Amino acid sequence: MREIVFDTETTGMDPTEGDKLVEIGCVELVNQVPTGRTYHQYINPERDIPADAIAVHGITNDRVKDEPVFEQIYADFVEFVGDAKLVAHNATFDMKFINYQLKEVGHAPYDNKRVVDTLAIARQKFPGSPASLDALCRRFGIDLSSRELHGALLDAQLLADVYLELMGGRQHGLLDMDGGNSSDKSGASALVQIERPFREPRPHAANEDELAAHEKLLEELKDPVWKHLA
Repeated sequence: MREIVFDTETTGMDPTEGDKLVEIGCVELVNQVPTGRTYHQYINPERDIPADAIAVHGITNDRVKDEPVFEQIYADFVEFVGDAKLVAHNATFDMKFINYQLKEVGHAPYDNKRVVDTLAIARQKFPGSPASLDALCRRFGIDLSSRELHGALLDAQLLADVYLELMGGRQHGLLDMDGGNSSDKSGASALVQIERPFREPRPHAANEDELAAHEKLLEELKDPVWKHLA
């Protein structure tokens, strides 16, 4: 099973009002294991980036003025995604921009049936608790020290960590794998290294109360299988 965990940065909130993508970052998972392959691209939005958007992601007009426009890069993005499932946090927002700009260049939009929203998963798994990417990283002990501003590639890698934890846990260190296959179209570092905090093993032995409750249960069962175990 191939999945692409991705994030975007934009000039604003609504593509129908003229807002555009300025950055896309993707991380590849196969069978929920990071492969080390990434896609990362800055995009010239062909419009001014408002100050409030710059305050969020730090991407200025000067930073992207010499970058390619979406029409020049979408084929590489589509090729990297292939037929994989798409995973994003608050996916409605990201897919709104991706699909709007794909339609602008004459490409078919992605079907929402192939999109996984980690925000919805987190809200279902932890009802009433904060479900932002930062909050989930803190919940799972994922290092946020390198995240002073939003950035599509870094956020995609943090989200990959969070997604694997939401799916039942992962082996620490897998996101540091680098098979030499990263696909970084912008010249930036293709894989952000994230340190994992050490966690002491949790005790699993039953205490006296649990053992007593187990023995009581066995007395109530007819010929319990546990009585035949050596």
